[in-house]
Amino acid sequence: MSDILPGLAGNPSLPRELVDRLIATSDGELAEALAERPDLTRAQVVALAARDESAALRLAYGGRLTAADVDPSARPLVALALLDQRAGPPEWARTLAGSGSAEQREQLAACPDLPEDVARALAADPETEVVAELALRTTSALLARLAEHPHAEVRRAVAVNEAAPPHVLAALLDGDALPPARSCRVCEGEPDPPWDHCEGAHESTVHAMRYAALCNPATPATAAAAFAGHPSWLLRRELAARTDLPPQVYTRLAADTDARIRARLADNPAIGEALIRVLATDDDDVVRQRLAHHPAVPLDVLRRLAATVRTGPALLPRIAAASPAETAELAASPDPAVRMLPARRTDLPDDIRDALTRDPDAKVVAAVASHPGLTEARLASMVDRHGLRVAARVAANPDATAALLERLARQRPPARKALREIARHPHATAVALVACLDDERARRVAAGHPALPPAVIAGLLTDDDWEVADAAAANPSLPPAEMARLVR
Repeated sequence: MSDILPGLAGNPSLPRELVDRLIATSDGELAEALAERPDLTRAQVVALAARDESAALRLAYGGRLTAADVDPSARPLVALALLDQRAGPPEWARTLAGSGSAEQREQLAACPDLPEDVARALAADPETEVVAELALRTTSALLARLAEHPHAEVRRAVAVNEAAPPHVLAALLDGDALPPARSCRVCEGEPDPPWDHCEGAHESTVHAMRYAALCNPATPATAAAAFAGHPSWLLRRELAARTDLPPQVYTRLAADTDARIRARLADNPAIGEALIRVLATDDDDVVRQRLAHHPAVPLDVLRRLAATVRTGPALLPRIAAASPAETAELAASPDPAVRMLPARRTDLPDDIRDALTRDPDAKVVAAVASHPGLTEARLASMVDRHGLRVAARVAANPDATAALLERLARQRPPARKALREIARHPHATAVALVACLDDERARRVAAGHPALPPAVIAGLLTDDDWEVADAAAANPSLPPAEMARLVR
């Protein structure tokens, strides 16, 4: 039973006295689960933090511990967590910078708003990891100095930092304006991954630094644009994601021989209609698929794309922005792949929504089946016509009634995807939920549903599947006597 105590610890109906008893013996996973409870009293927070370091860290990051609760010399990690949340005094930072371990100084370097003297001390730390962490996080004027650090890993960290001055980032990309780095992880014998290499110029780390700088929106576009013809596809791919490049750079990237670069460009909201139409004829399915999600794709292009690639279940940005007239036109298309596009909108006019529920194509009906506002009779008719192909989406409808959910739960053969939706539906009844227990995946969700009969919940506490037992222990309808028995 101790294995399900973390589940019980998260039960919102757990009486306060049982919470106290769990805290008194908690550690590890149980203590961490208790730390997630939103209803802990001040006394319980302090008691739990005193019992377990991991729980104390969760409480600190959750804003429920104060500086008065922590002795930084005895609990340096908790003190660091409070500093990271801007809830610790500056004196703690000075103490930890001078006496903490290298690991603790690295964590300190990641904290915001460090006193200037502490930041300077960390910038001069003998451990590269500490300096690199500072370079990654600081917003101070030290960034220009750190960009000239002799270790290439520190320079890479500066390239990631969006607070780095643009001229510094440009210099890191170009490399000519900075003194050469003298070392990197690879030449120090720490290749990770194992294919990293260094032949004297710290090639892998320099590549990673340039990658980071190209990803950094603070890097000047003029400096980034020079990499449009770089031999590394990784660098060209990140360049293709930038939204601040000259149009001729996007045109060049659209003709790149590597489809991965063109696919990333297809995501870019900065490309215009001319390039969108070029990419719409791309031979690569992924390029066209990504282009369908572009917010500015013309509807005529989108109709053609829908006929050749899977656009996925999400509402496409261009469809979300479609005018009422455009929406009506799409919904009346002879192509079911096109009709599916507006069917995903949840704000359709009633007449269009209802017409789509009567669509002869099951995929169109499934796309509209989970929309709010549909009556029980209409939802039932969709199941009558299309059966298992739409059952799961009907079961996910927020307006699905208890009676309809019970009907779906009784379907034979069972609609297993529908059972998984029923198991989490707020209207599900005990009858429907008990039926869900026959499906392995639905069982894990249903075990936590408060409408499940208390006796059934208690029986699931000893289920062979630990996820089921854990969910049952966390079920707010678990009888108090069972809760007390578990804590005993």
